Amino acid sequence: MKELKEQLQEFKNKNVRFIRPIFIDILGRMLDFTIPISEIEAVIKEGKGFDGSSVEGFARTEESDLKFIPEINTLTILPWEYKGFENVWKEAIVFGHIYNTVGKVYEGDTKALLKNIIEKHKDIGSPKCGAELEFFIFENDKEPIHTDEGGYFRSGACGEIRKEAQIALNEMGIGTEFDHHEVANSQHEIDLTYTDACEMINSIILTKYIVKKIARKFNKYASFMPKPIAAINGNGMHVHISLWKNGNNLFFDKEKQGLSSMAESYIAGLIKYGKDIQAGLNQWINSYKRLIPGYEAPTYLCWGTKNRSAYVRVPEYQKGKESATRIEIRSLDPACNPSLAVSLIHAAGIQGIKEGLKPPKPIEADVFHLSKLEKRRLNIEELSPSLEKALELFENSELVKRTLPKHIYDKFIENKKIECSNFNKHVTDYEMKNYFSEL
Repeated sequence: MKELKEQLQEFKNKNVRFIRPIFIDILGRMLDFTIPISEIEAVIKEGKGFDGSSVEGFARTEESDLKFIPEINTLTILPWEYKGFENVWKEAIVFGHIYNTVGKVYEGDTKALLKNIIEKHKDIGSPKCGAELEFFIFENDKEPIHTDEGGYFRSGACGEIRKEAQIALNEMGIGTEFDHHEVANSQHEIDLTYTDACEMINSIILTKYIVKKIARKFNKYASFMPKPIAAINGNGMHVHISLWKNGNNLFFDKEKQGLSSMAESYIAGLIKYGKDIQAGLNQWINSYKRLIPGYEAPTYLCWGTKNRSAYVRVPEYQKGKESATRIEIRSLDPACNPSLAVSLIHAAGIQGIKEGLKPPKPIEADVFHLSKLEKRRLNIEELSPSLEKALELFENSELVKRTLPKHIYDKFIENKKIECSNFNKHVTDYEMKNYFSEL
């Protein structure tokens, strides 16, 4: 408590006047509220109550009272000032967990879900993660008007937004490794430094928030929508993962100077259960507009080293380096709930280890160009082409049912079914363009 008092006094000396608790709902959307800094010690001791029934995907009306309790080690200052009419101040943010009225961690808390899954399987190994976040920078938030004609590693415009975002993230203790212009016009990427899986989830959430905030300062709009424009690449969020125990990378085999048999079984689990967990990795109707051939997004459940359209890729440059040996899951998009997605990934990979699965032969060619006969011979399955199909497999998966608490399982499926139903009732621009004057 003495260290906390000293930290809070330091915050006050830096003109931090408010603390902003942050959490995510089942759909992965960042939620927050603000308290005066003088109240944070009481909130740490007692929590801060809120109405869960007002948060989509959380509680039923009759179970509405929930409580936020901070993880004090995540307390950090936002690296900018707020200006009112007469006052200037700073704010700090803090992540935390959601508790119910009887003092137990709320089963709708997906961050707690990930912690529990990691704890459950720590005897096998604990995951470390890195993430590559892709996003577009458009002129405004009304329509996707391009801000440049840049391409892959061709700088285009708005590189300053990437730099400002990295500086802000670094000041908050979030490591970044890399940034560049991506393949499509107006598309960018920032890569986050490999770290503990739970810490990476916080970093992903804050990166999206910071990038959007910085873009607004430049009078631009940053979009993490999976596919905002047809006929160009969409936004992915490639997640790098490896398992560690007692300081050793369990995905590295010293004798082979490459992937261990455990890593191969983890990959095999991801491939076997890839369609089961897909709705949690690609959770929006729009996500499936990205997962089509020809746009560097995976459409088939395969793995390789050179094939960037593969579901799982093993980066070649890591060969022989224990610290760098990992696998890259390429199907996720940045609009997913990262806690839910990594929970499902880890559950599928661990199941592959438990079953002693062996992965199929790595595929280095673009699977799209293989014949149907060749795909059948290689036993290559396609990912689901729509949220409705993915949700059907998700709902019937025994792995998913074992992995998710009933509340998360039920509420996620309920939310997604409503989304599909609403979309199917909607008359789209495509229908008006192609049918209205003809039928």
